Amino acid sequence: MNKTNGSDSQSPGMQKNSSYPDISKRLLKWYRKEKRDLPWRRTRDPYAIWVSEIMLQQTQVKTVLPYYERWLKAFPTVDKLAAAREDKVLKLWEGLGYYSRARNLRRAAEIVALELNGNVPDSMAEILKLPGVGRYTAGAVLSIAFGKKVPVLDGNVKRVLSRLFCLKENGKDSRSEKRLWAVAESLLPAKSVGDFNQALMELGASLCIPNKPLCLSCPLNNMCEAKITNRQDRFPPPKPSVPAKKIEVSAAVIIKNKKVYIQRRPLNGLMGGLWEFPGGKREGNETMEECLLREIREELDVDVEIVEKLTIIKHSYTQFRVTLHVYRCRLPRGRIRAQSCEEWKWAEPETLDSFAFPAANSKIVAGLSNGGFHRKPARSNKND
Repeated sequence: MNKTNGSDSQSPGMQKNSSYPDISKRLLKWYRKEKRDLPWRRTRDPYAIWVSEIMLQQTQVKTVLPYYERWLKAFPTVDKLAAAREDKVLKLWEGLGYYSRARNLRRAAEIVALELNGNVPDSMAEILKLPGVGRYTAGAVLSIAFGKKVPVLDGNVKRVLSRLFCLKENGKDSRSEKRLWAVAESLLPAKSVGDFNQALMELGASLCIPNKPLCLSCPLNNMCEAKITNRQDRFPPPKPSVPAKKIEVSAAVIIKNKKVYIQRRPLNGLMGGLWEFPGGKREGNETMEECLLREIREELDVDVEIVEKLTIIKHSYTQFRVTLHVYRCRLPRGRIRAQSCEEWKWAEPETLDSFAFPAANSKIVAGLSNGGFHRKPARSNKND
């Protein structure tokens, strides 16, 4: 293998190396012996593989497993998903976060069902036209389901390639991404491309992990430049971290005639199509109570009375941290005229579980159903 010095030298992906066939042979042998038994690895159904790849984006395997099983039970075919109501789709996705994935998956299923006779595209040009399908998802579906000779590049693969060739690349910009894609493509074997791509991802997930990689168990340990030079901790170079923004938000549980007011978020936007309790972000130096009263007046065109503070919920999103202050309110007079939601309704508390809520709002639902508001404040750390 050509040695590199960790600088911006010629990428292995730009110039074939005679050891590349040995890399694929070793990885495939290791993968077929050590791979995890996962349900999406027991099928060649393009739809099922596509669903798994969308769910696995920025989500751990152990989290995805029960969702995947429930999803395929509810929507076993692309036609079933295409015919499903969006609220049912979002409810099944509830808790996985990044809800645009579910909405895009449903919209893409409609295209496949109505325009492509239910057949998932088997070409890069066509599959990339589907909503929510980028180059990685396309590569995974095409190689695993159809055996196409196309690469994949996720966080695990980037880490493996960076260490294997001591590349100072982490995909932080388009130039870095382009270079890593070229390296991944140069390694592809003539056959078993789907298994090879899964082997690269499996290696990064199980052995070539971010901290303290398990190099002694790695099938490529005597070919890995980072291992040979004892520089595993230097590759890939870290991406600049952006401090998470902290915001405080109020939410109102408005009860009238033993029913609770809920509203559905606009379809276009963050967590679009999900139901929520009304409220919003604190501005300036206002108190949380002042924030709540202002938000309700702006959103619903009514004035409410705050009865009591129910709980505080802390929730972590990808780029910000939310502290949600929840109040029980009453509507003494006036008629709600919701200004900025898709729809709204008065719902019986026992029916709230049938609506799809963002994770933080789900804590409110749980409190309403089990009286948990008078315990310690709820905390949630799962990304939405």
